Amino acid sequence: MSNTGFYIIIALAFGAMWFMSRRTRKQQQAAQEFRNTLQPGDEVMTGSGLFGTVVEVEGDVITLESTPGSRTRWLRAAISKKIEPVVAEIGESDDDEDELIDVPDDISSLEPLPTQDSTRPAAGTSTPSAADEPGTAEEPTTTDGDRPDREGGPQTK
Repeated sequence: MSNTGFYIIIALAFGAMWFMSRRTRKQQQAAQEFRNTLQPGDEVMTGSGLFGTVVEVEGDVITLESTPGSRTRWLRAAISKKIEPVVAEIGESDDDEDELIDVPDDISSLEPLPTQDSTRPAAGTSTPSAADEPGTAEEPTTTDGDRPDREGGPQTK
């Protein structure tokens, strides 16, 4: 009975390995088909992250142009993916072009900014407190020993 369980575990392991290798083979075939269909004008990215446009294809060597006049040669296997051009969706409009902003030539035609906000004091001034208003002055806070009207402090009669 123990041999049967062992054979089942071995069969499951081989089955899992077969499915994983099958998936990997499919990915490799898709990548190879992609690399075989590269043509001049295609935007691509290499495995190292260089973006460029295919300029020339000669067997296994592909010439990429990353900036105008800067051409480099790459092995076909180094190309990792094709960059699809960005296409605007049908019916999508660019609203930024419709709204024009009138910018004046000089600063004198602009409206002046408010000089002081009513909720905030101007720079360099302090906020009024209850002690500044007449009739609401509070005694300064001190320790009990410093106040003449408390026990333990200096008293005068």
